[in-house]
Amino acid sequence: MLFWIVLGAVVVLAVVVLAVVAHGVLGAFGRLDRELEAAERDVRPLLERAQATAARAGELGDRPANRS
Repeated sequence: MLFWIVLGAVVVLAVVVLAVVAHGVLGAFGRLDRELEAAERDVRPLLERAQATAARAGELGDRPANRS
């Protein structure tokens, strides 16, 4: 009888520990997602400016050289 009580306590403790670990991991993924969204918001203007500059450089490179 004591064996079943101890086994039940161990199982309950294991479930509680797994729940705490799962909560921590899911919370970390949520924080990581928010950080990535914030980083993308910060970098988006720089990326758009770099793409515009690359497009402009491509246009200038396609024109014939102006030689006298």
